[in-house]
Amino acid sequence: MTQIMADISVSLDGFVTGPDPSPDNGLGNGGEALHTWAFSDDPDDRRVLREGTVRSGAVVLGRHLFDVVDGPKGWGDTIGYGAGEVGKPAFVVATSSPPESVRTTNLDWTFGTTGLPDAVAAARERAEAASSDSGKDLDVILMGGGATVGSALEAGLVDALTLHLAPIVLGAGTPLFTGGAPRTLMQRSVISTSTATHLTYDVFR
Repeated sequence: MTQIMADISVSLDGFVTGPDPSPDNGLGNGGEALHTWAFSDDPDDRRVLREGTVRSGAVVLGRHLFDVVDGPKGWGDTIGYGAGEVGKPAFVVATSSPPESVRTTNLDWTFGTTGLPDAVAAARERAEAASSDSGKDLDVILMGGGATVGSALEAGLVDALTLHLAPIVLGAGTPLFTGGAPRTLMQRSVISTSTATHLTYDVFR
């Protein structure tokens, strides 16, 4: 059964970027430390990355994050979603308007312009089709940015939340949680490594 899985790295003080993020400085000042675990040689970090990406039937991201990953300092042949760990799932971007051009034309991009719920629904259709083709249960992964994940949680669109809690205090940046309706979570798993604590919760709508 296809689930909607939010998956994002976060600092101890709740930020998903450092200060002053931009397309040329996507994770903000000091924000690279949030993703140290994704490049770690620790076998548990590698397993978390592999298991998280191999289940990806489709991926949802917001426009700000798209501008970063599609920018000149963004994804390439060796750096990108699950690079070296997974094939290339469909990507759905929640945006008010599509970009004039796309640099990463080797990826399957869809631009949803009618709101986040519709983008998630389109991604679910892609993930369910990929599940049927592969014979495996594949999920929709909400990879960010923080506003997209936070909005999806507030709208009750998320079935499970994985936080990669990095051992860093950024002091400022893009917050993951900015208020909204309370959500009840149930802890599913905890995996601790030297670079992160990987926490997965079931989300009750």
